[in-house]
Amino acid sequence: MFVHVVDDEIYLKLVDQNDAVRLFELTDRSRCHLRQWLPWLDDTNNVNNTRQYIKESRDSFARHKSMNTAIVYKDEIVGVAGFNEFDWNNRSGSIGYWLDNHYTGRGIIVRSVGALTNFAFTELKMNRVEIRAAKENIKSRAVAERLGFQLEGFIRDGEWLYDHFVDHAVYGMLAREWEGFNSSSETAK
Repeated sequence: MFVHVVDDEIYLKLVDQNDAVRLFELTDRSRCHLRQWLPWLDDTNNVNNTRQYIKESRDSFARHKSMNTAIVYKDEIVGVAGFNEFDWNNRSGSIGYWLDNHYTGRGIIVRSVGALTNFAFTELKMNRVEIRAAKENIKSRAVAERLGFQLEGFIRDGEWLYDHFVDHAVYGMLAREWEGFNSSSETAK
């Protein structure tokens, strides 16, 4: 089973069926908070929907198409972060994430996404990592910016959210840029 230690408070582990109840509880109690930016909330009405998501995630991981991990903070699952998809031909991956609203403001997502980015470049030998966020989703965009991702542009009407389209901001990081950013951020600590 995949487990990746981020720091002394956080680790990432591949989602599994034992996480279904907890992930559904987080989804349900953060529904209003998450629904503003994520299109799948209306399709997650019960724990069986979460079990199906986990099954599909595990199947996709087995086929090397994606990797969804539970974010474990101080021994509690608090959200999900992972690679929504891998493009092995072009050595790139796309990171997505969400966090229970009770755990925001603690740097959990920045640390988790930073660890996934580092994993992509050092372990998976990716050349590019991408993050997309709704143009108006300032908090999610701040994660990419804080980690040194470059804003590459906007996709107009990039995603349908329930009753309207939202534009997407596209951020990218290349392996050679991460090396420089990562070493300069280590020096700044």
